[in-house]
Amino acid sequence: MKDKSNILVEKRNSEVFLRPRFTIDLDKSTGQILENFSKELKKEDCQFLGNIFDGHVFISVSKKEEHFWSPQLHLEILEKTAQKSVLKGLFGPKPQVWTLFMFVHFVTGISFLGFVVMLFAKISLNEPVFFPVIMMVFLSLIWLVLYLLGKIGKDTGKKQMSDLHDFMIKVIGD
Repeated sequence: MKDKSNILVEKRNSEVFLRPRFTIDLDKSTGQILENFSKELKKEDCQFLGNIFDGHVFISVSKKEEHFWSPQLHLEILEKTAQKSVLKGLFGPKPQVWTLFMFVHFVTGISFLGFVVMLFAKISLNEPVFFPVIMMVFLSLIWLVLYLLGKIGKDTGKKQMSDLHDFMIKVIGD
């Protein structure tokens, strides 16, 4: 009797990142994996919502379980050979949350650069530099608060991330 074991090796990026990524090599075709996800997501008792589009699978928690920090799992399935594929996954917040965070980061960064320019202009004109320095420190603190909020949000959604990950492993293991 031949024992066929299905071992999945998952390569992950660092835990420092707010949007964890991973890669898994699979011994199944891209079409087979997409079909498995389609079947699972259409089941009546499936606790997740999902969309499949052009080799990409987007999985999120159900509306009744959803909160502001709820994660979304984006999977990209790439064909290596006819019977092998690579699954690339990315956990992240809902697009609306991510857009809000990026907008605030952008405004903070541009403002910081504006105050750097103001600081150098005031230095070259031998004027007081108190205001631009205070604003640069304040904007740095805002950036730190944004980063910490992102970490808190990631930690708040960790259980749901784990559930999404377990669902994905169940589907690709079938």
